[in-house]
Amino acid sequence: MGILAHVDAGKTTLTERLLQAAGVIDEVGSVDDGTTQTDSLALERRRGITIKSAVVSFVVDDVTVNLIDTPGHPDFIAEVERALSVLDGAVLVISAVEGVQPQTRVLLRALRRLHVPTVIFVNKIDRRGAHDARVLRAISEKLTPAVIAMGSALDLGTRSAAFRPYGAADVAFTARLAEALVDHDDALLNQYVEDETAVAYRQLRDGLVAQTKQALLHPVFFGSAITGAGVDCLIAGITELLPADHGDDDGPVSGTVFKVDRGPAGEKIAYVRMFSGRVRTRDRLQVGDDDERKVTAISVFDRGGDVQRPSVGAGQIGKLWGLGDVQIGDTIGTERTTSQHHHFAPPTLETVVVPTGATDRGALHVALDQLAEQDPLINFRQDDVRQQLFVSLYGEVQKEVIQQTLALDFGIDVDFLETTTICIERPIGTGAAVERLRMAPNPFLATVGLRIEPAAVGSGVEFQIEAQVLGSMPFAFFRAVEDTVRETLQQGIYGWQVTDCTVSMTHSGYLGKHSLGHQRFNKSLSSTGEDYRKLTPLVLMSALKHAGTRVYEPIHRFHLEVPTDTLGPVLPVLTRLQAVPQAPVMQGSSCTLEGEIPAARMHELQRQLPALTRGDGVLESAFAGYQPVRGTIPTRPRTDHNPLDRKEYLRQVLRRT
Repeated sequence: MGILAHVDAGKTTLTERLLQAAGVIDEVGSVDDGTTQTDSLALERRRGITIKSAVVSFVVDDVTVNLIDTPGHPDFIAEVERALSVLDGAVLVISAVEGVQPQTRVLLRALRRLHVPTVIFVNKIDRRGAHDARVLRAISEKLTPAVIAMGSALDLGTRSAAFRPYGAADVAFTARLAEALVDHDDALLNQYVEDETAVAYRQLRDGLVAQTKQALLHPVFFGSAITGAGVDCLIAGITELLPADHGDDDGPVSGTVFKVDRGPAGEKIAYVRMFSGRVRTRDRLQVGDDDERKVTAISVFDRGGDVQRPSVGAGQIGKLWGLGDVQIGDTIGTERTTSQHHHFAPPTLETVVVPTGATDRGALHVALDQLAEQDPLINFRQDDVRQQLFVSLYGEVQKEVIQQTLALDFGIDVDFLETTTICIERPIGTGAAVERLRMAPNPFLATVGLRIEPAAVGSGVEFQIEAQVLGSMPFAFFRAVEDTVRETLQQGIYGWQVTDCTVSMTHSGYLGKHSLGHQRFNKSLSSTGEDYRKLTPLVLMSALKHAGTRVYEPIHRFHLEVPTDTLGPVLPVLTRLQAVPQAPVMQGSSCTLEGEIPAARMHELQRQLPALTRGDGVLESAFAGYQPVRGTIPTRPRTDHNPLDRKEYLRQVLRRT
């Protein structure tokens, strides 16, 4: 089960309350004091926010709950994304004071798209300014109408605030529940239309359980994680309404790596959700597409912490040692056929990390490499020519966290150059190229022919081998070509990643193992994987030049609420920032504007908004896609040997050979 929320909605405190109610801890820790169980990083305790997902396990009655506490700040959405892939259900926490916030919308959209059963907990009913009806209305209007309040809040805004659950005797509740259920239950609809009183409460309750487990309906509970009000009812709702996965211990081994950490000695530790089968110490496992690796140690999350165990089985979360170059997202054993893809927004910002100490560059490279293992979306890359190290970002807070993590965990002080926007390239047309072995000007013992053409938006990069080429050479050479194609497309004609395209291998050829006389294998007379890895960038970029590319910049969709009398000053600023607003909607003294704005302009809008609106402007934004760049096409310096310049490329790679 995951606990998700906008930052400061109280999910970490709710985790503490659940652990205390289950008897795992004696008293609830404080986020402000840094005494919580799941915020274990020194930086998390210092800042009072969750940065890394944390796992804790507890038992309610006969149900074991493996709980994942996720970050709430939008800069760490990638950490949430990884948790979603292993959830059976979720609790979405919303503040009764602030109500539905920007990240709340992003999270529930993702949960509904992935069909993750979700209950909603409206927290902080004891806080001044708490409101139940207003928040419930906002949930229905801004998130989804498929919600049902499971009770009412009493004495809102006071320390004695409480939650009263509804039951069979609450006629208004049973009527609302029936109306919510009939949207997805034709049999119940017919029965309800014929005679409302003929539908038994038990039947309605069974329907509630079924539709919640199918992610069709979201029950809403109210309470306070600080005082414990309503938490018992939430726990009962979790065990009744969210689906338990019993798994199959005797089935084939199948699990997903959703987090990678490092131990005190620098060893990799994989956090694995087991869906099927049982893994034992010293078992050899297939990890992703790599060779088998031997498990050297296992610990399993149980009753608050993780405990060394000889095995981990279906339905459990374990930490596994010994899996070598394991990465987040890797499959352990056989892949799940029901696995679903999640599509969170990519990072749209990039910055250069500069060590303040002249001798720290090597150590910084190692440190960033390890951070990229834990968060692959920072896309750590290096420019050997300019001696620069780049990381991708979601926002400025993430930059601060990287800076402090490097200082605290690695003893490296760094600065950052100016943050820039990450664009992408897409092919305009179709292009093809081929180079044949032993035919000038090809200096490599390989034949490679490639065709690149546009594909559907959002499809990424697809590599395929045409029928007449299949079987014409060893599979390892095909694999070398595919891997190099994907690596080369990280930098297109203008230096940006090329995506939404199909690359087809149209020609191939190789020389088998040759020798002179009775001498041993002679590499200079035989094709090797290195020949294909060095020739492929030349062929691919030649084909890409023929196809042509267009550069696209990231766009955010914004929702802006401002006082009506400030609309005049706001509109010219939006125009200057290349925003495209829709017609404003007036509601009394407030005006709402929605539209799209280049991601590169968002920071400037956020900076100017308080002065333009006397501090009363409220801005929400979310990644909405890409649009063609207007005006001067931005370029990004290349970090490879530049296969667009054949002479310089060959000088570099042949010199290295």
